[in-house]
Amino acid sequence: MSSATQDAARHMDGIYKYQRYIYNATRKYYLLGRDRLLDELQPDDGSTVLEIGCGTGRNLIHAARRCANARFVGFDISQEMLETARTYIARAGLSDRIDVYQADATAFDLSDLCCDMRVGRVFISYTLSMIPAWRQVLPRALEAAGPGGRLYILDFGQQEACPRWFKAVLFAWLRQFSVHPRAELEPELTKLASDSGAALEFRHLYRGYADFAVITKPA
Repeated sequence: MSSATQDAARHMDGIYKYQRYIYNATRKYYLLGRDRLLDELQPDDGSTVLEIGCGTGRNLIHAARRCANARFVGFDISQEMLETARTYIARAGLSDRIDVYQADATAFDLSDLCCDMRVGRVFISYTLSMIPAWRQVLPRALEAAGPGGRLYILDFGQQEACPRWFKAVLFAWLRQFSVHPRAELEPELTKLASDSGAALEFRHLYRGYADFAVITKPA
C-alpha cells in the first residue's frame, strides 16, 4: 500500500471511526436514490456485482437481497467501515454471497478482488465526491465491468433546480465531511464513454440534488 493510500485510509478512518455506528440510520435521509440504483442493477444469473466504496455494506446487503442469483464484492479504503460492513453482512446471513476487502479506488487490482469471476455490474454510490483523485477512478471502474457490462454512478449533483440558499448550506455542511460534489462529472463521463465506444445515460434526479449515470459497454 502506497503512502498516499495509507494517508487516505487514515483520513477516512478518522472520519468514520464513530460515525460508522450511526451511518446507516442517518444517511438514509440524504443519500437519495440509492435504492433506485440497486433496482436497476439486474445482473445476469451467476455474474458478479462490484461496489467501489462499499462503506458499511448497506448497499451490498440490499442488492444481494434483490438479486438472489448473483455474487457481490465490495471494497473500501477505510478499515473502520469494513469492520462494520463485515458485522452487518454476517448478521444478515449473507457472508457466503458478499465479500469485502480493503482497496484504493484509484489503484485497485480487479484480479485481487474478483479472481476469475465475471463482473457484469459495477457501481459507485456517493463515493466519488469523497475521493480527491476521482477522475482516476472512472476508467478503472469502467474497465472492471466485462463486455456488455454496466457502470452505475450516483452522487451529489449541483442542485440546479433547488434554492440557492439550500445549495450553499448543503455544500458547506458536506465539506465538514470532506465531501465535494463534482460539477465536472457529466463531461468526464461523456468523454470516457466516447473514448470507450460505450453508451452513456445521465440523469439529474430530485431537482438536481443527485446525479445518476449509467455507462453500458459494447458486448
